Amino acid sequence: MRFAAYKISYALLALWIIVSLTFLLLKNIPGDPFAQEQSINPAIHQALLSHYRLTDPWHVQYIHYLKAVFMWDLGPSYIYRGQSVNQIISENFPISAVLGLEALSLAVFFGMGGGILAAKTKGSRWDKAILFLSALGVSIPSFILAALLQYTLAYRYPIFPIARWGTLSQSILPALSLAALPAAFIFRLTRTNLFDVLQHDYIKTARAKGLSDLSILFKHALRNAILPVLGYLGPLAANILTGSFVVEKIFAIPGLGFWFISSVSTRDYPVIMGTTIFYSLLLLTFVLLADLLGAWIDPRLRNTYSQEFT
Repeated sequence: MRFAAYKISYALLALWIIVSLTFLLLKNIPGDPFAQEQSINPAIHQALLSHYRLTDPWHVQYIHYLKAVFMWDLGPSYIYRGQSVNQIISENFPISAVLGLEALSLAVFFGMGGGILAAKTKGSRWDKAILFLSALGVSIPSFILAALLQYTLAYRYPIFPIARWGTLSQSILPALSLAALPAAFIFRLTRTNLFDVLQHDYIKTARAKGLSDLSILFKHALRNAILPVLGYLGPLAANILTGSFVVEKIFAIPGLGFWFISSVSTRDYPVIMGTTIFYSLLLLTFVLLADLLGAWIDPRLRNTYSQEFT
C-alpha cells in the first residue's frame, strides 16, 4: 500500500507541474487567438478578451484554471464556437483509441513474438532476419513509413484505402505505421532480456529436472524478462492511444491528434492545454499501472522501495 501511495502521489505532483508549465508557457506566447481574425473591430476584440477572462492578471487566470481542471472542466474552444474542450475530447478520443489499440496489439504481438523466437534461435537465419526488420522499424520514422505504405499498398497496388476513417480496411495502414517503431523496441527488449534470463542457473536447473522448453519459457523465463517491456508499455500505450498527430494528419483521421495540430496553428489555447493535460493524465496513469503491475509480478521492487524509504 505504501508503494502504491508513493507512486500515486508522485503522479499527482507530476500532473500539477505539467498543468502549471503548460499554462505559463502558453501565457508567454505573444499574441492571442482573436488577433488572427482579419479586420476585427477593436471593441469586439476587447470584448472577446474580457469574455474569456484573458484580461485578468495571470495569477487570477491560473487559479481559475486550476479549479476548472480539478472539476474536469477544460473550458470552451476559442475557435470552434459552441464546442467545449471536453466535448472535443469525448467525441474524437474514441477514434484515436480504436486506432491506438489496433496498433498496440500489433506491436505487442509481433514485438514479443519475434523477440521470443529470436531469443530461442539466437544466431539463426530467423534471428538475423527479424533483427534486420527491427532495425528498419527503428530507423524509419512513422510518417515516412505511412507515406511509403500509402504509395505501395494504396496507390501503386490499391489493396487498402489511401486515407479516411470508418472501416477496418481504412485502419490497417495507419495502424501498421504506428506499430512499426514500438514493435521494433519491444522485440529488442524481449530478445535481449529473455536471452539473458535463459542463461541463469535456475533455468539450467529447471532443464535438468526435465521440464519442457515451453514450461521453462512461459512459467519461469518470460516472467522475469517481461519487466523491462512492461516499463516501456506504460508510456507507449498512452502515446499510441492518444494518437499520433502526424499519422492522423497524413491519413485524414479525425482523431485527437488532428485537433491538436489544428489548435496549435490557430492558437486555440484551451484545446492545446486540454489535450496536453489529457495526454499527460493518460501517460501518468499507464506508467503508474505499469509500475504497480511490475511490483505485483516481482515483489523485489516493493522490497527495494521499502528499504530506501524506511
